[in-house]
Amino acid sequence: MPLMSVAKDAPVRALIIDNDEAHAQVVAESLERIGYECTVATSGSAGAAKIENDVFDLVITDLMMSDIGGLEILEQAKRELPEAEVILVTGHGTVPSAVQAIQKGAFNYLLKPLDLAQLRAVSERAVESGRLRRTNLELNRRLDERFGFEGVVGSSVAMNQVIDRLKRVAPTNASVLIQGETGTGKELVAQAIHQNSPRKTKHFVALNCAALSETILEGELFGSIPGAFTDARDRVGKFEYAHGGTLFLDEVGDMPLATQIKLLRVLESGEITRLGANESVKVNVRILSATNRNLEDAVAAGTFREDLYHRLKVVTVVLPRLIDRREDIPLLIDHFIRFFAKRHEKQIRAMSTAARRRLMAFHWPGNVRQLRNVIESMVVVDGDGTLDLDDLPSELAEPTDAAAEAALPVTSQSFASMVGKSLEEIELAFIAETLKATGGNREEAARMLGIGERTLYRKIKDFGL
Repeated sequence: MPLMSVAKDAPVRALIIDNDEAHAQVVAESLERIGYECTVATSGSAGAAKIENDVFDLVITDLMMSDIGGLEILEQAKRELPEAEVILVTGHGTVPSAVQAIQKGAFNYLLKPLDLAQLRAVSERAVESGRLRRTNLELNRRLDERFGFEGVVGSSVAMNQVIDRLKRVAPTNASVLIQGETGTGKELVAQAIHQNSPRKTKHFVALNCAALSETILEGELFGSIPGAFTDARDRVGKFEYAHGGTLFLDEVGDMPLATQIKLLRVLESGEITRLGANESVKVNVRILSATNRNLEDAVAAGTFREDLYHRLKVVTVVLPRLIDRREDIPLLIDHFIRFFAKRHEKQIRAMSTAARRRLMAFHWPGNVRQLRNVIESMVVVDGDGTLDLDDLPSELAEPTDAAAEAALPVTSQSFASMVGKSLEEIELAFIAETLKATGGNREEAARMLGIGERTLYRKIKDFGL
């Protein structure tokens, strides 16, 4: 199937199909006056061939033709050119045929003799509709790329388990509690769940429960009317705004107890009441929540309601720390280099082996978010196209003893056990541990070992790895 051209300034390409050549030419000339690039086909079969072999933004076809009718052309156009709009024209208009055409996806249905001004107006609306559809498809593609499961980067066993769980949970309406340390990517995972759910066309709304006072937090959640509290105004809350979509409550463990009671009531009734108001409003919202706290401990301490805890954790997703998925670091490095090189319009050819070793060795207390910020910093300050030790921020400028030890494929503690072993056995151990640290990425392992890829491949074969 040919791909549509979406260049903003490209002329609109229209295909006019009509057995009456004179009528087809009149339509074409009318549209050419407003800048359209028109192609004429004087039979249904000729029009069908052009749809199969060319690309059009708009198809205007007669309904009744001697060989292939307009409804068949419409069906073919919807298959071959899904982003194009189709207008049907006929001199034998009936209500059933018009209804049938619209049901099959026609943009509009016009009667002969045509009012050319009306034709141009309808054509322009059809073209704009197609452009909006292409824009929405492109936005969805970018969202899928950024927030789909492909955006949750990782090939480690731990992350594969997380992604498999997300794929099973996302299509449902179940509440999900996402747990993990700060910086492990809890909001990214929430976005991925939303983007892979039936609610993806509706709003995804995020609210940090730790950043606001009790009154302001409740105003944000439920909305307010003037006079509800100081400076209150008539506003829609996050629940109403997210109606039909997803509400993500970040740091839910820090929510005040009084607000927890009101939230529980909303989850049980499906209704919210704006602050200061008396009337309730029905809402249909999926709740995703996240915390870096242990909510079971908070329940035991009396700072978090047990009934709300069980409402929120229908399904639990636990995100591992970055040091617990160290083999994903090379993939994350390359992912962030590509992302930030594009964002900052920098030409980054590579990262040096020494810099990669330093990043692999670091303990990453800030998890993936910290790694992301480090790579962005390196991309921004780099001046020669190769990210190296001199581009590292201060916290990674000199590795600690523990980090330097972690960087070695074989640690100093285990080195003593190798005394008395052959060089071949030691080499085998180094290669095996390095492959493990890189998640089986041979290109990355070769860089870390300081040998060529072909040499590494040969050794892998020789050692039977």
